Parts: sequence; structure tokens; C-alpha cells
Amino acid sequence: MRFTQFFLGLAAVAAGSTIPAEGVEARHSSGYWYEKIQHNGISPFITNGKNWKVFRNVKTDFGAKGDGVTDDWAAIQAAFDYANGTASRSSGAWGTTGAPAVVYIPAGTYRLSKPLQSYVDTVVMGDPTNRPVLQASPDFTDPFLYLGYDPGYDSTINFYIGLKNVVLDSTKVPLAHNITLLNWAVSQAVQLTNVLFNMPNGGVAHTGLSMPQGGSPLMINDVVFSGGSVGIRMNEQQYHFKGITFKNQDIGLKLDKLFEGTGQNLHFESCKVGVETTNNNTGFFALIDSTAKNVGILWNAAASPTAQGSMVLENVQVDKSVGSTVTAGGINVLKGSVKAGQSWIWGNVYGPSNGQRAQGKFFPASRPLALLDITGSYHTVTPPTFQEYSVDQVINVKSVHGLPVAGDGVTDDTKNLQKIINQAAGKKVIYFPHGTYLVSDTIVVPPGSRFHGEVWSEISATGNKFKNANKPVPMVQVGKPGQLGVAQFVDMLFTVADILPGCELVEVNMAGLKAGDVGFFNTHFRIGGARGSKVQTDCDDPATCKAARVCAHLTTFSSSYWENSWCWSADHDLDDDNGANPSTAGGFLVESIRGTWMLGIGSEHNSLYQINVYKAQNVFLGFQQSETPYWQGNNSGLLTPLPWTGSLLDSDPDFSWCAPDDAQCRMAIFQYIHDSSNVNVYGGGYWVFFNGINRDGCSAECQQNAVIYADNQKLYSYGVSTHNVRTMVLESERGKDVAEVVDTANAGGWQSHGGVMAAYLGQSGY
Repeated sequence: MRFTQFFLGLAAVAAGSTIPAEGVEARHSSGYWYEKIQHNGISPFITNGKNWKVFRNVKTDFGAKGDGVTDDWAAIQAAFDYANGTASRSSGAWGTTGAPAVVYIPAGTYRLSKPLQSYVDTVVMGDPTNRPVLQASPDFTDPFLYLGYDPGYDSTINFYIGLKNVVLDSTKVPLAHNITLLNWAVSQAVQLTNVLFNMPNGGVAHTGLSMPQGGSPLMINDVVFSGGSVGIRMNEQQYHFKGITFKNQDIGLKLDKLFEGTGQNLHFESCKVGVETTNNNTGFFALIDSTAKNVGILWNAAASPTAQGSMVLENVQVDKSVGSTVTAGGINVLKGSVKAGQSWIWGNVYGPSNGQRAQGKFFPASRPLALLDITGSYHTVTPPTFQEYSVDQVINVKSVHGLPVAGDGVTDDTKNLQKIINQAAGKKVIYFPHGTYLVSDTIVVPPGSRFHGEVWSEISATGNKFKNANKPVPMVQVGKPGQLGVAQFVDMLFTVADILPGCELVEVNMAGLKAGDVGFFNTHFRIGGARGSKVQTDCDDPATCKAARVCAHLTTFSSSYWENSWCWSADHDLDDDNGANPSTAGGFLVESIRGTWMLGIGSEHNSLYQINVYKAQNVFLGFQQSETPYWQGNNSGLLTPLPWTGSLLDSDPDFSWCAPDDAQCRMAIFQYIHDSSNVNVYGGGYWVFFNGINRDGCSAECQQNAVIYADNQKLYSYGVSTHNVRTMVLESERGKDVAEVVDTANAGGWQSHGGVMAAYLGQSGY
């Protein structure tokens, strides 16, 4: 049964199911609407912020030529630096969120003699209908063409940075010159998509992307690395790589350091080596739904005898020209393809027995049909740009006659926003210029809605409607139960302006006819940590700051696709020097049975859980990165489920398995999957750094349990990695603990006080 048939069959039994008319069809236009539309975004929380220039066109505003001859470095760098005549944006005077900028680059070839320096809160966007080329000049001598890393901040707080719809080009630079096209030492809430890294074939010293300063990011998606010596040289905590092509390189993906990662829909063409992990500084990596042709060795690995260097391959297709699918320690240990119905595993596998060491062994695998495309791969979606729409098919919410919308973080925009959204549904793309749009009641998103933000435009909750912890209310409600249609969100941010214990920031009820119809792309959540919210200023004590209920609730008959989404209950202040100890009950609550895809997900510092999959079916969880609240654990004085004890939902963990005074047990669960079926997980990094309200540093096992699996069927979990956690997986059946995995032996490195697990199959049923 194909996905659409399955979907419609379920839809028929849902009360009130309707398939809405989409109205006016998109028509292809000349040029990109985003270049032509009115740009009247503001920065609400800085001095004179109503006059802040968010949008900067490097040609019309700063005089770049884009003719392939003129040196355009000074003009483009001026667009990055411009700050309304005050101090340069490089000064950091506005904090991380106060100086938003879109540096827009129209079609053309822009010759560069020096590297471009970007900053936090900056998105560089090219015209997707005709991507501009940023080309190093023949005499370029610097080691990097583009510096996406802001040196004013540590790499772990290089947040809110984007680069999309461009070509980075070193084809004019001599083959032996040492050049890397992009320094991408960044962390969460960043986007790198629709970029071509164009290097000369045989460029022995050319690299596409590296990150020498490290970082803590989530995703790179839908990019191409062509030519040069190395495509990506990796030095990070974790990553989800999706939809990436590597061609004509010595090494496509070189993992110098990666604690946990997932490669999905990767394609290697004419490379000597596809994936390189010979230094054994990778904890776990999964390669799924990928291909190789004319490749010497698809994966060249160390022959790790420990948990370090764990590998999983599933649905990896290679042609006869591939010499070795996996070489470990110089020995060919796998040749040929790995089918979708099996997993090839190197590492420690637990359940249904007590655990075994697999050094290149096939295991049965299962994939829910509802999650697959016609080829048998998991559905993936390219982030929409809405480039097929003309400018008259896009509506600016701040420019609708008779329906004023301020986006100033002060005005209540609820009523007029709702009217605009209702009028545009099925007819126009809704564009939100940068700003903070306060809402005091639920915004209902009808079928046929498409939202596009600008440097993460904010919808922010306020008012009494959201204050009852016992009656959670959504700030943004996507459809009604049983509805089918389109609701897509691009470059948006959901937050709260006040302490709102009853606020569900997003509730998804609607489903689409195909994966991605209901989709969230480069769209994030932030609770506290920045100007414009009382959570930033009034949350020193988590006992008195129940800041929000949940980031996203995916209800039973919904179906949604999430890509590169960060739910952050703030552990620090991005803009000022306030304390940051909010208590948000949960991150993502997934109860959907129709099909859920979550790729490159971050969920951090929520009090009860980071991701909770409850009575759900047909869930693909591609990669998850999480941390528990820094104020929990030893010396906390506030043991979970406090401060939420009086308002727990049926889906919430109650921590009844813990002793009343066990502080390390009563800490938020990273991943809680219970009473669910057909759930497939491909990678999770679960990190603990501090314990207690004073944030005492952890140098040993500071949390008892990472993951809890209870009463599931057909649960396949690959790649559990922990740092400073004792029990990696606690498995329960009918309320009783039946299995426990403590510390995968000899993991070493980052996981020396945690572990690396290649697979947990105790509830798979195979």
C-alpha cells in the first residue's frame, strides 16, 4: 500500500475530513519574489530599532557589480557590516539577536579578492532561480573564501546564521593553493542549503567546508560538493547530513571528529573514498538511503574493537564499479549493496538478547510503508523557497490595507494576523518581515497556508489565555483534526513574551497528502534567552518560572515533516547578562499515527523530556541532539516532575521508577518512546555538562537515565550516544524494568563517562 492510499484511508475515518481547494495555482515568474517584495522588517528591542535595515541588496544598496570581473569584496562586505550609521555589526553591541540582516545577492558572478566575514543573526540568500556565484579571484591567497563563523562568539553560540541559494567557487585558484571555501564552525539554528561548492577537478589543496573551531550544529542539507580534494572536513559534536552529493573528490566526507551523526540520501560519484573515519574519532555514524558509483571505497574506517567507531548501513546501493563498500583497518569487510530490509552493523547491539558484538553483521530491519517513497527510501523534502510564485502571489503581512500589523513586540497583532492568514490561505504565500508578532490568542492556520519568515521572524505568545498549566492552549494551531492540505513554515521562530505555563507553542492537527505538505523547515523555538520576553528577565529560579508547556504537539491524526528544528529552553542569555533557568515542561510531543518525519532535531533543557513519542505510529526520527536542564541533578533542590507535578499529562513521565530523593534519576529524559509502534530512530546524541542550580561541572556520570523505551512494537533504534550518563537505555514492559544498558564498554574519548551503542533492538520484535 502506497503512502497516499494509506493516508486517505486513515483520513476517511477522521471526523470532518476535508480536502480543501488550493485556489490560485503557483505560476513560474521571472526573478525571485523575495527580491521584489517590500522589505519593512525591524529590530524591535534595540534603540531606534524601527529604522533598522534588515534587508540589504548587494547590488542596488551597496554597488556590487556581479559581472565576473570587478572585485566585489568591499561592496558585499559593506552589506554585512552596515549598522544604520552606528557601530559596525561586528561590534556585538546588539547581542546575538538585535542586529538581524539578510544579505541578498542577485544573480551574477561576484569576484572576491578577500574572504567575506559573516556574523551571527545573518542570512546570506541568493536568487534560487539563478544562483549567484561567489568566486575567488585567481590571486586569492587567504585560507578561506567565506567565513560563516563569527569570531566575536564561541562556536557553540554561533546561532542564527544562514547561507543558501549560492555557488561558492574556487575554480580560478591554482590547484595546489590551500583554500577552503567555507568556514562553518557554527551551532544550532543555522542553515546551509542549496549551495554548490564548485572546485577544480584535481584541486589537490581545495576543500569545500571545514570547521576548525568546532561547534554544535544540527544539519546540512541539499548541497553539492564538486571537485577539489575533500568535500567536508568534519570537526563537530553531531550532524545530520541529508541530500548531499559528493563528486570528483579524493574524499567526500572526512570525519576527523564527530561524536554522533546520520547521513541520509548521500550520493558519492567518482570519489576515491566516500566516507573516511580511519582515525577512529567518530562515536557513531549511520549511512542510509544512499548511493555510490565509480568509488574506490565507499566507507574507509578503522577496525575499531570498541564501541567507538560504530557503523550502521541501511538501504545503501552501490554499483559494480565500487571496489569496497566498507573497508575496516585496511580489510574489505563488506562488498556490494545493503538492502532496505536489512541493516549492516559494526558495533555493540543490544536486545532482544543481552547484547552482542557485531563486527560486520547483517540484522533484519523494518521500514513502515507510510514513511517511504516509491523507491523504498524514507521521504525527504527539499526546503521550499516558493520560487514558483510571482511577487503578486505573495502577501506582506505588514502591508495589507485596512489590517495593520506592527511586529514590534508591543502591539497585539492577533486579530489582524488571523484575518490576513484566512484571506491568503490557498491563494498567496504569507511573508513575515523580520519582527516580533505578539499574539494573545491562538492563531489558527487553515489548509493552504504557506509562511516565509525573514531572519527567523518571531510569533510570540502573551496574555492570560496561555497561563493555565492544567489547560494547555496552542499559540499556533495548524489545522483542525481531520483536515488535509498544505501548511508550510520556512524561517520562522516561535517564542513566548511572558511566563506562560499553559502555552503549547505549536499544535499540529492537520495532515498533508504527501510528506512535507505540512512541513517546518529551518523553523525554531526559543523560550527565554533574548530580549522581548519576561522569561529572559524573570527566570532565575525554575521553581517559579514554568515558562511554557511544550514546543510542539503533534496530535493523533496529524502528519508532519520537520527538518532542522531547534527547541531551546534557554540555558543562557544571548543579549544581556541575566540568569537563565526557565522550566519548560517538554520539547516535542509526538502522538501522530499517520506519518511523522523529524530530521536534524535539537531539543534542549526541557524539564520532563526532550522528545516524547506516545501512542504514536509511523515515526521516522533521523537525528536528535539534546541536553538536560543545567539546573537539574545533584544540588538542584528541585527534583522532577517538579515544578510540573500538579499538571502532568497522561503522556508525561512521572518518574515513579526513581527513589524520591534520587536527584540523578529525577532528571529529564532525552528520548521517551512508549506505547508506540513502527518507530525508527537513526542517531541521538545526549549530553550532560552541569548539575544543580550553581551549575557544577560534570566530569563523571551525572545523570542516571538517557533513553526510556516502554511497551513498544517494531521499535528500531540505531545510534544511542551519551556523555556523562550512566544508563544509556532503560527498557520497561507493563511498568516493570526488564533491561538496562549501562556504559558501553571502552567507548573512550567524549563518551568515556557515557557510551556508544550501535543499535537497540529489544522492542523490535524480530
